[in-house]
Amino acid sequence: MATITKEMSITEVVSKYPQTVPVFMEHGMGCLGCAAARFENIEQGAMAHGIDVASLVADLNKVVNKGAKED
Repeated sequence: MATITKEMSITEVVSKYPQTVPVFMEHGMGCLGCAAARFENIEQGAMAHGIDVASLVADLNKVVNKGAKED
């Protein structure tokens, strides 16, 4: 099971898990292609946009692990 943390870079997450793009957008982080996204981690980006980091990370993990817990 994949785990996304607030310390991971935004571009790392988007590159590895393209299905997370809509989640970032829904949370108000539409600047995934901007220069800051290349060096900011999720926490830094979320804080810059006034976004709840814990909620964003939880939603990102739900998307990347969708179907993984089908028991």
